[in-house]
Amino acid sequence: MEIIYLLIACSFVVALVFLGAFFWSIRSGQYKDTYTPAVRILFDSEPEPQSTESSHPTVSK
Repeated sequence: MEIIYLLIACSFVVALVFLGAFFWSIRSGQYKDTYTPAVRILFDSEPEPQSTESSHPTVSK
């Protein structure tokens, strides 16, 4: 029966840690913009500039 009390106490501590992490993420602005990440995949990204050097170096003998 003692193990039940220990497990309940441990689960209560773990729940408090997760609740604290949740409130910290809300205060830090983690959930402020919920729309942009959903449509970010639809936007075209800027093309990367091509370099003048070859991407595969040549080996001279």
